[in-house]
Amino acid sequence: MARSLPKCVDTLIIGNGPSALILSYILHGHIPYYIGGHHDAILDAKLQKSPNLLHLTPDLYAHFLSSLRYSTQALPVNTLLDTLVRPNADTELNPTSCIEWRYEPDKAIPHVAIGDTAHAGGQWAENPVSASADIGTLSYAEQLSLPGYSYADHLAKSGREDEAEFVRPSRVEVADYLRTYPEAVGIADSIYTGLKVENVHRTVRGFSIGSLGIRCKHLVLASGIFTVNIPPPQYLAPVAQMESPEAPLLVIGSGFSAADVIISAPPTRRIIHIYQWAPEKRPSPLRGCHHTAYPEYATVYRQMKLAAIASKKKTAKSPSVRRKSNPFQQRDWSLYEGLPNAEVISASTSGKTATVTLRLPSGETITREVGGLAYVVGRRGTLDFLSTNLIAEILNTPEHTTPPDTPSIHLISGRTLRAKAEATSLEVARDVFIIGSLTGDSLIRHAIGGCVFAAGRILGAIPTSYSPYSSPSPTSSTPRSVSPVSTSDTEVAAEDGLAGLAGLAGLGKERSGRRTPGEATNGHADLHVDRRKLVRAVETAQVENRYWVDSGWWAGGLGPGRR
Repeated sequence: MARSLPKCVDTLIIGNGPSALILSYILHGHIPYYIGGHHDAILDAKLQKSPNLLHLTPDLYAHFLSSLRYSTQALPVNTLLDTLVRPNADTELNPTSCIEWRYEPDKAIPHVAIGDTAHAGGQWAENPVSASADIGTLSYAEQLSLPGYSYADHLAKSGREDEAEFVRPSRVEVADYLRTYPEAVGIADSIYTGLKVENVHRTVRGFSIGSLGIRCKHLVLASGIFTVNIPPPQYLAPVAQMESPEAPLLVIGSGFSAADVIISAPPTRRIIHIYQWAPEKRPSPLRGCHHTAYPEYATVYRQMKLAAIASKKKTAKSPSVRRKSNPFQQRDWSLYEGLPNAEVISASTSGKTATVTLRLPSGETITREVGGLAYVVGRRGTLDFLSTNLIAEILNTPEHTTPPDTPSIHLISGRTLRAKAEATSLEVARDVFIIGSLTGDSLIRHAIGGCVFAAGRILGAIPTSYSPYSSPSPTSSTPRSVSPVSTSDTEVAAEDGLAGLAGLAGLGKERSGRRTPGEATNGHADLHVDRRKLVRAVETAQVENRYWVDSGWWAGGLGPGRR
């Protein structure tokens, strides 16, 4: 029997993915406390004075940027909670958490988390790309855990606890974990699935959700940035509908989704791969994949690199790779043809196949017969479920400034609200918060910080920077109006690494403006590291350092070892 939605709640969370589940766990009354033991003496001293982590203040992480201990890839608040939950996680196996989740039911807040997927998990509950669901995740299993019920706990239920270390679970396995999480931690009463949220607008006392007839005081956007696949140009749409496995598959894209499609294709099927190649200006995120930890992605990137080298010669076809140098023996990489920075000029269909005309960077024109198209140049989130006024308020962009011939500004990427989050906070409008990938941090391990901040504001532990008497104004010139909004085709293309595909979608200009930390590697610099080797390297370095100290040579032969 379907549950009925409450008509009025304090907080409504739009989405039911990992970040929504974490926030729901906190709003049920599970409060994070610092219990000591962190290796950072400065951070430890600050938190000892105020261990309740709902009282987050910027001074807690003010020293992060001057320390080599912390990554600059994520927002400081997300880095803070990540290092407290898993201190030295990248160099230590099963580190002891510095956080204790204490159940304080008197602090629980009435709320609901609503998503349109079949079960809890958000994008993990879907498979929008025609790729194998058994491909391993980017994160290791121990980095996918949510509070109160870890991924290791989930595996232990089926006697598989030995699979929780240095393992990249499949998408199906992660989806199963997230599906069982609400029941496991007792938050299922607030999680709703299979419901579409639409017509959300601000009222005098909060917000109203027209499609569901709900009113709330606080609105949390946890809808993510991966809900909409960027569609192919109209003239390529018929090719995308073809399914002729005997003919080559045309893959257009430079990132993980493109690699997933290539990996998932039958090993004997010929692949024609068009991708942007600008390693110095805009490298593919695959570049960050260590060949031991992420062999499948590293192998695809190597083929792309070989093809880019070959394209500078007379032939554009990728050189054959000897099988013994290929970690994926089942795929014949001699059937892979990489065409870096090529442009699709035209496409014509004939029966079950299509003929595409391509222009290479050299100016040469070639044709290829294909039996299908995987157009995987990126995905976007959408704010179309919000009213126009509320969107303008969040983006600080008056509606009339949008050129009439540009795409909808409601499609957003991880950069759309990133600058605003960096400059101010995750409260992007009065009583409106963003968590999860909307903050620009897409890894699950970086979701807890934003959720703790939002909970702190909702529970009144963190003061708002908005005046309760001020009326929202999308044209406000306050310091909060700092977020660049991608409203042009050029910016959308550059964000997906499509600058080299100018002929494909009429795009070719480079994106201008401030670059966020880690942008040169698309936020995946950490994938250069094989964590298994790194743990051993750190242990070796510690032994060597101890030997150096004990030897006394660091003090001219008068150190501890020489006394």
